[in-house]
Amino acid sequence: MALQKKQGFFSVKTLLIILTFLFFFIMVFLPLALVIHEGFNKGVAVYLESIKNDEVKSAIKLTLIAASVSVILNTTFGLSTAWFMTKFKFKGKTLYNTLLDIPFSISPVIVGLMFVVLLGRNSKIGQILEAHDIKIIFALPGIILVTVFVTLPFIAKELIPLMQEQGKEEEEAALSLGASGWKTFLKVTLPNIKWGLLYGIILCSARAVGEFGAVSVVSGHIRGETNTIPLHVEILYNEYEFTAAFAVATILVAFAIVTLIVKTIIERKYSLELKK
Repeated sequence: MALQKKQGFFSVKTLLIILTFLFFFIMVFLPLALVIHEGFNKGVAVYLESIKNDEVKSAIKLTLIAASVSVILNTTFGLSTAWFMTKFKFKGKTLYNTLLDIPFSISPVIVGLMFVVLLGRNSKIGQILEAHDIKIIFALPGIILVTVFVTLPFIAKELIPLMQEQGKEEEEAALSLGASGWKTFLKVTLPNIKWGLLYGIILCSARAVGEFGAVSVVSGHIRGETNTIPLHVEILYNEYEFTAAFAVATILVAFAIVTLIVKTIIERKYSLELKK
């Protein structure tokens, strides 16, 4: 009887493993492999030619700028938010924590439309900006704004539970010994949250690089000026330049693979640190 139960459990376990890996293969590995295959389908020379033109270079540059600024701003926001959410008591904390999830719950396309309505030519703010020759929508600032919005909660949401679990005893001890608030943050708080912070930065940067919907609305699709890598891939595909589209898409795949490698290294180092 016990042997039958064990065999039955083993069968269910094996089935679940097979189904899980099959699902992963169909939904993740196979599409990525096809993108890489199609990108190199006509040879390395055609691939290099597809990713070395000026429009692709402009898209890569714009994507990196938007992602870098978003990560810097959201790191600052995430650290400050996690700090006052976990170290201080104030009315409305639960409400504020709920509001942090808004960028997760709103469609990126709606986010783009929100900023167009707020800062576009037909809005009062947009008219004031236009009068001073300041371009937000259909320009780099608009792309940065929507990218910051959609990636806003990642670092804060990663740090808040971590800092809540750690408590504030070490910071209070440092302050009682005469350390300044800034020194306490650098010497006590930051070392304790470094792995969570790095993990949040990785998630934020990956989301920023791959953002499509919100950026598509506010960019204006100006080739060589306001197209990020995802937008440029879409344009190439719509123009039936399939090889070029897949070749440029491999840049995003490469970034995703690098992100996963860094993420795995951080998780492993964090696990080793916990075991010490």
